[in-house]
Amino acid sequence: MEDPNLSYINSMSDGDKIFEKKLIAIIKSEFPEEKQTYLNNIAAKNYKLTAENVHKLKHKISILGLENSYEIAVAFENNLLIGDVTLQNEFESILTIITNYLHKL
Repeated sequence: MEDPNLSYINSMSDGDKIFEKKLIAIIKSEFPEEKQTYLNNIAAKNYKLTAENVHKLKHKISILGLENSYEIAVAFENNLLIGDVTLQNEFESILTIITNYLHKL
């Protein structure tokens, strides 16, 4: 599995460290809440809302440079809309990797 990185954030900031810190702070603030909402909805088997949660989370996955993980999130989002949860474990592994990474920042 790939590792999160700040390459995309660095390229967006064009060297503006204040911008980088603000964006990282936003991600660190929003991600745990979005992850918990996802976990609540998947546990309740509310797959339409879960798909919406995955949609929000996949943008953070992309920002953290996880290209392959982003593709998994896209597939999982689409699958959820038809009640298919076969990618759940793989997606939740991505969330764990991101959680661990954000704690180190």
